[in-house]
Amino acid sequence: MMINRRSLLRTGGVAAAGALGTAAALSSPAKAAGPAPHAHAPGSADPDPTAGVTRTLLQEQPSPAEGWEAVQTLVRIPRRKESGRHSHPGVEVGYIVQGDVVMEFDDRPSLRLRTGDPFFIPDGVIHNARNVGKVTTMMLSTYVVDETKPLVTTY
Repeated sequence: MMINRRSLLRTGGVAAAGALGTAAALSSPAKAAGPAPHAHAPGSADPDPTAGVTRTLLQEQPSPAEGWEAVQTLVRIPRRKESGRHSHPGVEVGYIVQGDVVMEFDDRPSLRLRTGDPFFIPDGVIHNARNVGKVTTMMLSTYVVDETKPLVTTY
């Protein structure tokens, strides 16, 4: 599934959108709200592992490089939830504002990140941020991406 940030600004959907400086930042669930989350028995699969995940668009600016743009978001991942496997059409430079995550990759070992840790995800790398802490994880992510492609492609 591909997520186009321009249509998100108009319609909502998988990621939330807002604009800093022009309006209050908005936030909506990454998926439609369902039943309240609850703990699952060990070994049982979570029927909706991304429930409650939100992405708030903080700013979107042209990049100095023609055809590229810089996009900044605040991602919130509730306890025992995950972002879902996805990639971006450019690099992601991030910072863990709060919480503990395991960043899982299809092509390299997982990376444990805690409050205060920075991270970098190369162009096109499929990854999943899984909250393994005791609080909602908040990640500040800045992308430098091809402006003609969707910000997120999910797998």
